[in-house]
Amino acid sequence: MGKGANVSLTALGEDADAVVVSLGWTSASGAGDADVSVLLLDENGKIRDENDFYFYNHPAAADGSVQLLGKTPTDRGDEDRISLDLTAVPPEVARIVVAASRYGGARFGDLDDLRMTVADRTGEPLVGFSIDDAGVETAFIFGELYRRGEEWKFRAVGQGYETGLAGLATDFGIVVAGDAEGEGEAEAEGDPDAEGAEDGTTVAEGAEGSGDEAVGVPESTATVPAPTPAPEVPAPAASAGAADTAVPVPAVPAQARGRAPRTTRKKVTLPKVAKNPLAENDGWRSARLFPVPSLKSDREREVRATSVLLSVMAQVPELGRRLTAGFGAPAGRMETFTEVSLPHGDTPRRPDGVIRVERAGKLWTALVETKTNGNPLKAEQVQEYVDIAARRGYEAVITLSNDVALEGAPIVQVKTDGRRKHKVSLWHLSWAEVAHQAQMLIRHEGVGNAAHAWLLQELLEYLQHDNSGCHGFQNMGPAWVPVRNGIEDETLGSGDPRAVEVVESWERLIRQVCLRLGGELGQKALPVQRARRDTDPAERRSRAADALCKGGRLGAELRIDGTNRVISVTADLRTGKVRTSVEVPPPAGTYALVTAKRLLRLLADAPADLHVESLVEGANGPRGTLERLRPEPADLLPKDGAQLTGFRLTLVKGMGNTRGNSESGFIRSVDEAVDRFYHGVVARVGTLDGRAPKRG
Repeated sequence: MGKGANVSLTALGEDADAVVVSLGWTSASGAGDADVSVLLLDENGKIRDENDFYFYNHPAAADGSVQLLGKTPTDRGDEDRISLDLTAVPPEVARIVVAASRYGGARFGDLDDLRMTVADRTGEPLVGFSIDDAGVETAFIFGELYRRGEEWKFRAVGQGYETGLAGLATDFGIVVAGDAEGEGEAEAEGDPDAEGAEDGTTVAEGAEGSGDEAVGVPESTATVPAPTPAPEVPAPAASAGAADTAVPVPAVPAQARGRAPRTTRKKVTLPKVAKNPLAENDGWRSARLFPVPSLKSDREREVRATSVLLSVMAQVPELGRRLTAGFGAPAGRMETFTEVSLPHGDTPRRPDGVIRVERAGKLWTALVETKTNGNPLKAEQVQEYVDIAARRGYEAVITLSNDVALEGAPIVQVKTDGRRKHKVSLWHLSWAEVAHQAQMLIRHEGVGNAAHAWLLQELLEYLQHDNSGCHGFQNMGPAWVPVRNGIEDETLGSGDPRAVEVVESWERLIRQVCLRLGGELGQKALPVQRARRDTDPAERRSRAADALCKGGRLGAELRIDGTNRVISVTADLRTGKVRTSVEVPPPAGTYALVTAKRLLRLLADAPADLHVESLVEGANGPRGTLERLRPEPADLLPKDGAQLTGFRLTLVKGMGNTRGNSESGFIRSVDEAVDRFYHGVVARVGTLDGRAPKRG
């Protein structure tokens, strides 16, 4: 569609009552990012109250009409997805505006391939819109959905704001507080008592606090998000017509400065440090709600894991909604079932579980097929469930296993009968994703009450037990050993299909590493995709496989949301080493020697074997280990007076050889290398340019 064009959603598809809106972009540097927001507007083009403004710290509507699903890596880069249940939108809402904003002075003109896509609940794209004229804007309205009689229509807007989120918000009846600048300065100076609000409210500490409740702002306050320091924007005055709907919006302390941002809801999280145990010694084990040690067979593990997860999903609405919203499920009353018998020819079939969600008298149903302990999904079994779902009018089949789905590479292949009018969507969920979502809720974002938080903690304890079989991606596959041996003895030729299998396993591993790290930090961690638009995932993996055959290396980049740090991970199969590195730019306006000294002070507790390399224009500068450089910071300065452009910090670790997740396994070694590098290095150098990433 072109800018300004509009189209009826009903005319585009039969199942447009609930849609998934996706905003995407790519960045040549891999560090480009933006925050998505959604505003519900009345006939006057204003929000009704603070609950009509949705962003990363207020991600879901109580009625299920809006839910921000978060970022997802794709072959084009990152993609932010939003679930909109149009049947649940209150009748007084006339428009739904979908926007995004950048921070820290970043502009949308620095991003490539800006695009918006609207898909139905099955994931079938309905309409798309690309923005190719972005420049100095720091906020953008991508598009909007609006009512016309009894139907919803989509309009491609593409309107930008040079004044950022503050300017965009003001247009819709949100007033930016005048003391925002002073508040930001108090936070930037590191004042531990600066609460950043004049109304007596406190900032939620989240996982950093010692209590079990996060304190939020009053219900009468809407909050404009600021994940990192935002550009200074004068507070505009509200228009006369917005007087009745204007909501004061104080600025939020930056998430990257060590404080969790305020929330508009009071949520319960578990304390990061448990109370002193009452056990006499370490041999005493706490009683668990879901005992695991007695599990012996794969069948027992599958039955127990399915029942445990589905029961917690039904009892903890936040988790149930989080795990099903992306699959097209509406927000509503959820019930779950196990071992249900469904007719199929002469022999009934028993899917491992069934999820049913009821809303406004309508039912959404998904069949669940579970595998644990690394067992693969069987295509013929999944095909049977898809056929059963189609005949019975069910909406989805969800597969759940340790495997991690890849963009453009289905876990199992199924055939769809084109003669059937009813479509069934096939989705996959990894046990690693379940654990990630549980940890995000109980450690960082909070849930409705303490009982729900305790249930999620018990679920997490269960998933992390050795006997549960729910440990996420654990096996590099049968191609790993022959490919590794072929690289060592130089017999692996270009185009070997086994190399592609190893590249796919590597991508799954990196995505799982991001899930684990993100759950620990409470911030999204995503693989960086530098591929341009229209790049085919299979072609990209084929090129990576050729590079593996030629150079013997697997490479990836990942980024922690809210920072500009891109962590590079390289596994060298020839040397048996895993290399993790990050580039750190110097602060503007400081002398090179002062910067070098400050860097080494920040790395005082970093591993002594850390390699530090100076970067200069067009070449590499002096380098050395941290142990050698600590007494002589001047050794990092270019001898010819060349301009210092930054530093590259690198850790090298021995690589595991086996394909599994044992102590000597490749998967364990990569996970430990990233963990050691982030906590030992990246989290320490954040303040070099004024940003301090969370340390978990």
